Amino acid sequence: MAKLLVVDDDGALRRLIRLELEDTYEIIDTGEPEQGLAIALERRPNAILLDLRMPKYSGYELLQTFTSFSPTQTIPVVVVSGESGEYTKEHCKQLGATAYFEKPIDFEALRKCLQEIVKSRRHTPRSEVRVRLRVSLKLRGIDSQETQFEEDTITEDVSISGFLFGCNRKLATDSVVEVFLKSYGGSRVGTARIMHARSTDAVLWHYGCRFIEKTGSWVLH
Repeated sequence: MAKLLVVDDDGALRRLIRLELEDTYEIIDTGEPEQGLAIALERRPNAILLDLRMPKYSGYELLQTFTSFSPTQTIPVVVVSGESGEYTKEHCKQLGATAYFEKPIDFEALRKCLQEIVKSRRHTPRSEVRVRLRVSLKLRGIDSQETQFEEDTITEDVSISGFLFGCNRKLATDSVVEVFLKSYGGSRVGTARIMHARSTDAVLWHYGCRFIEKTGSWVLH
């Protein structure tokens, strides 16, 4: 029997998933997202159902861990979330999710999706490889208060067409920043758009950027 790992802090939903799917799958579930990776490594499930929003833990980070960590990157991850919108779905796809289901779950569609995944062991890799790499950048632009700024920052990871970074300045989604590589003599790379933003506390913001223009060399080619 194929194994299915469910990572969701909602106990009622985990019980419902078990009730709906335990006739076909061996269900392994946890409400503690920090245990998700350890369980996946130990039990080697055929697929993972993952919630995005859990207290004190980002499902996005766990999704990225599952899809980038070599021992788990071949395990298909199906996101099951209360968040809607094409942007959220596309962002999950970029991070490596095989499929996305909104809550409340359409179990008929979910069964069909899981059946195809288990049958073919099909995994959709990220459209781009992301690399955890610390690169010193200088960014210029206009913040959410319509104030011009120049900010030194360090990336959290990079891809060919974008990067993640953190700073204590609030920037608007869809705003554009100029990007300079401090590590390479301050050379201008181009301009990038802020694609998504989140805050883990009242001070630090985390942003995802995608280049809309490149005028110089980037760290990945």
